[in-house]
Amino acid sequence: MTQYPHLLAPLDLGFTTLKNRVLMGSMHTGLEETGDWNRVAAFYATRARGGVALMVTGGMAPNPEGGVFPGAAGLYTDKDIANHRIVTTRVHDAGGKIAMQILHAGRYAYGPKCVAPSAIKSPISPFAPQELDEDGIEKQISDIVTAATRAREAGYDGVEVMGSEGYFINQFLVTHTNKRTDRWGGSYENRMRLPVEIMRRVRAAVGLDFIVIYRLSMIDLIPNGSTWEEVVQLAKAIEEAGATILNTGIGWHEARIPTIATSVPRRAFAWVTQKLMGEVSIPIITSNRINTPDVAEQVLAEGCANMVSMARPFLADPDFVAKAAAGKAAEITPCIACNQACLDHTFSGKLSSCLVNPRACHETELTIAPATTCKTIAVIGAGPAGLSAALTAAERGHHVTLFDKSDRIGGQLNLAKQVPGKEEFWGLVDYYDTMVAKAGVTLALGRVATPDDLAGFDEIIIATGVLPRDPAIPGQDGPNVVSYIDVLRGAATVGDKVAIIGAGGIGFDVAEFLVTDHSPTDHLPDWLQEWGVGDPAEVRGGLRAEGPQPDAPVRQVTLLQRKAEKLGKRLGKTTGWIHRAGLQMKNVQMIGGVNYEKIDAAGLHISHGADRSDPKLIAADTIVLCAGQLPERGLADQLIAAGQNVHVIGGADVAAELDAKRAIDQGTRLAATL
Repeated sequence: MTQYPHLLAPLDLGFTTLKNRVLMGSMHTGLEETGDWNRVAAFYATRARGGVALMVTGGMAPNPEGGVFPGAAGLYTDKDIANHRIVTTRVHDAGGKIAMQILHAGRYAYGPKCVAPSAIKSPISPFAPQELDEDGIEKQISDIVTAATRAREAGYDGVEVMGSEGYFINQFLVTHTNKRTDRWGGSYENRMRLPVEIMRRVRAAVGLDFIVIYRLSMIDLIPNGSTWEEVVQLAKAIEEAGATILNTGIGWHEARIPTIATSVPRRAFAWVTQKLMGEVSIPIITSNRINTPDVAEQVLAEGCANMVSMARPFLADPDFVAKAAAGKAAEITPCIACNQACLDHTFSGKLSSCLVNPRACHETELTIAPATTCKTIAVIGAGPAGLSAALTAAERGHHVTLFDKSDRIGGQLNLAKQVPGKEEFWGLVDYYDTMVAKAGVTLALGRVATPDDLAGFDEIIIATGVLPRDPAIPGQDGPNVVSYIDVLRGAATVGDKVAIIGAGGIGFDVAEFLVTDHSPTDHLPDWLQEWGVGDPAEVRGGLRAEGPQPDAPVRQVTLLQRKAEKLGKRLGKTTGWIHRAGLQMKNVQMIGGVNYEKIDAAGLHISHGADRSDPKLIAADTIVLCAGQLPERGLADQLIAAGQNVHVIGGADVAAELDAKRAIDQGTRLAATL
């Protein structure tokens, strides 16, 4: 008897059967643009072996003008077909099914040749699109249909037509981006003509025994977005035009509401998909922030959808489904929805990967093979770097002892999990607990490792983390000054007025921690209210007229930094705006370009610029120090001075912003070579 009867149930599509209800959603990884199709094939085949029923590729452009950027991967020529066939063959050999997403970016295309229904520039691109004429529209439809036929020729089991997230097809649907007065604009019947015509012609071209998914925007989260009545009308028309499955799209890329970041509650939009159940007879997929088999099972059991789409969880663990089926859900490497190595990389033009799984998209070059000689390895520090090194070394057959001065593993992850909106870190620490026990790593917790403790080990890995940087402010030793560590541990008393020194990632986290007494991430109604999300059946596009309505802040907080730049500028590319907006909604005052003159009982005294002008007092009951970190290299330096060979990783190597992504990658790669 499986723990997940709904999740693991097959889905009969008539001409083919999916072995379970899990779709690996589309992700643009950048792999196709490398030109190494063996590498692309390895990525998808790995996930096919992991048991997912159907995968969807990253968006493939139907023509150059539709690519998300110049040179974006597509399916244009016979050579392209041959390359894609390498992928589909490997996936089928691994027992999987794969569909190719056809994505036309429209005005989101990052290039001067972009096209759209109307010449309205996107707020996320510097390029104004060319308005298409009748012949231009016909070309786009024809190119999309041709891409679908080429996909079938390349061996794909289906295609997904990308009709959501504010891309080309979505741009025709709403008056926000479609100002046309011809048969492609005006009434909703005219505005939905494009997706219906595309679907009708795709189905006619590929035949009846081919999966055609249409990804439909069910809540736009932009001004003048679709009404629910229009969503249902389109869904029915798309079904009639020949779609096999409807997939859920949530929000446009330009929407100012987070949809997949870690602060978004799990299954935050399943209720939107559920509204469509019963309106059409074809299967419906729900998506966004479904990251555990328990959440997926619950969504399906409640009748929110017929399938679930998970994308980033398959970066974190390609064996997600197989582990769930085997009763090993606790061993699934959890996606924490951080975006740091996936979407942040994508939107920076880098190859995607995963913070918790550095092997994602690196399957062919980062291999974890059994060690030829088993060694005894000491790892000092049980934070992200030390844990990844210890687990990888143990997986390879080494005998590993993991030391930490704390009585529990996790390091600074145990601070991060206290921050509202970062609840996923609890699951990550639990996962590491499970895997350390399974791997047989010897734990030496609650003790400070000394050189004598490490005598006799074949290899020593130093992952001792960081120390807070001393900002050297006169008066910082006063009773009203506390460290961010004590604040997040709950060991410090914090007053009603707070000044935070340092506006990096930790400063923002501490500010979030201090302005709220409960996390809306744990309570969906509160989160929807905080961000102004409403029922699209009641408010067009799902945007409440009153806008965001967050709870009042529980403290008055001022966030300061020395750098004369916008606070939060160096936060994550796809999540920084969320952190800034969240604190602004809580009335956090942000001040940059300051000098810290002194601290006294009245608060923090500051000035501005090299001439130390405009002195003022930031009245505060409590001043929190988040002024950066330095590597904790005490033990490493002792060992090196004694002539021992040690490996230094993580914060002990480079302390910048407590970078868990770099730390885990560094620990994994080191252990893979020992």
